[in-house]
Amino acid sequence: MSAPLTFDAVHAGDDLPELSYDVTATTIVLGALAARDWRPMHHDYDFAVNRNGTQDIFMNTPNQAAWFERYVTDWTGPKGRLGRMTFRMSGSVFPGDTMTLRATVESTETDSAGCGWAKLAVALTVAGEVKTTCSVRVAIPTDGDDNPWTRRGDQWVP
Repeated sequence: MSAPLTFDAVHAGDDLPELSYDVTATTIVLGALAARDWRPMHHDYDFAVNRNGTQDIFMNTPNQAAWFERYVTDWTGPKGRLGRMTFRMSGSVFPGDTMTLRATVESTETDSAGCGWAKLAVALTVAGEVKTTCSVRVAIPTDGDDNPWTRRGDQWVP
């Protein structure tokens, strides 16, 4: 097991390890169910193809958000705390796709409360084609004793 990630080990230009995942219909349906998204294009093949004109059912927005969150917190470890996340979907993720998440640290900063932040540029690709881009601001412990999850009020400025 490696040492927990701390802010001093993170630098602009660093690449995060990639995460690849083979998407199945179950991945898509369970993600939609978890989000209580009952729209049929996320679970009904006939509706998605014959009524919406897509190639298959496709991953919904909250499911993609969850994958971005997982990817970032797998890298930071349990003390990493998301501050902000925005993303833009430009294509769909379908069963049979292998989605790959990659990220680069764009910048780091320590705020006035002493919280260490990394800004990440994340991309979800399928077969080399970018399907979604994501910008993340994540708090990382400044040392082994720091825990961004304990910050409250003026000490937490996401």
